[in-house]
Amino acid sequence: MSFDPFKQKVKPVEEGFESWKELFVKPYDKNSADPYTKLRIILMNGTEFEANWFSHQFSRHCNIGDLRREIALVRRVEQQQQKKLAALKPVDESILETTIGYEQLAVELTANLARREKDPYVKMTLDFALLEDFDHLYRFSNMLMHDMNVDASRLVGKRTEITPGRPTVAEHRYPADDVRRACDFKRSDPVTRLNAAIITAAEQQTMNFYMNVGNTYPTEEGKRLFLEIAMIEEQHVTQYGCLMDTDCTWLAGLLEHEYAECYLYYSCAMDETDSRIKRIWEALLEQELAHLHKAAELLEKYEKRDYTSVLPHPAFPAPLTFGKDNIDYIRGVLGDTVRMTSKKEDYVDVASLGKEDIFFTHNKRVNGKASDEPAHAVIERYLSAHGEDFRFETAPNPVPELACRTRDNTTVGLGG
Repeated sequence: MSFDPFKQKVKPVEEGFESWKELFVKPYDKNSADPYTKLRIILMNGTEFEANWFSHQFSRHCNIGDLRREIALVRRVEQQQQKKLAALKPVDESILETTIGYEQLAVELTANLARREKDPYVKMTLDFALLEDFDHLYRFSNMLMHDMNVDASRLVGKRTEITPGRPTVAEHRYPADDVRRACDFKRSDPVTRLNAAIITAAEQQTMNFYMNVGNTYPTEEGKRLFLEIAMIEEQHVTQYGCLMDTDCTWLAGLLEHEYAECYLYYSCAMDETDSRIKRIWEALLEQELAHLHKAAELLEKYEKRDYTSVLPHPAFPAPLTFGKDNIDYIRGVLGDTVRMTSKKEDYVDVASLGKEDIFFTHNKRVNGKASDEPAHAVIERYLSAHGEDFRFETAPNPVPELACRTRDNTTVGLGG
């Protein structure tokens, strides 16, 4: 049975305000919580941040006081929702343990979205960045084992492999080559619109997390790795943000943000296995539906148009779930596209680029020698201490050059 969020009964937005006691919920247990529960929490934290940031930008570009007051009301409740989600993180979970969750989310979410995406260009964009986040999970997992003796395969529940992807050294592209074409949302499948919104918010949350906590890591090597990966996340946010609707008005954008939030809370509630967390998703969905109805009301009041002008097919598609086994899918993408890079809005085999292409000159300027590159240095340190790298694999890496466990490959993706 389809779920149409616009046909649900809602309470007034202001009834969403909660007390400090209600907001400060009991954290999950980092040792027993299902990894996918952690991923949902990170995903929705990022979704709330994106909604809040959009709302602030809207307010700064609006000179109608009454409208500003309406979106300020919604935004304040959104802020409370984000604080409740943030409170679920336990105090004994280290920055690096949380980071493994961020990278597992990036891998699993991107794979799930790519597998349901019908637009070949959007799917390629998802697959392209998937291999980079996959490699980041490998780098951070090696640092976690070396610095804290914590096995990242336990944190990911052995549901996501930990093995090299497109080597991080090959991910540094000239900014012009991370720009993508915007989707034609008048013709695209409604799922494409949702996918673009979801992945942009999720990757932006990862970028912000690394920007804000990376310099607090207790070792210089760790600070360097966070610095580098944060720059790659900036590239990902650029490419994903470019997919979004460029013809959207501010009020239509508000409606789209609220719709995506409702869809994700609905999906989380349908997918959650922890009964306590499931109740949180259901309560937040109820609040979010009120925000969506308010956005539709504002669109009609100020632009004189119905919500169906923005969302002609408002019933939710099938829920987004984290129950799929993506290991074989990711292995296929890795084997087929690890040597791809991007050239302006398109994707090409790196071997097709001329030696003087800006990809190589920019990459060389950023990285210098391979030994200077932070992600490579992390693996080199681990190899020096342990003889072979840390991995969790169900079979050898599908790329022969990346299968060796005693040497970190720095040429795949750079034409080697």
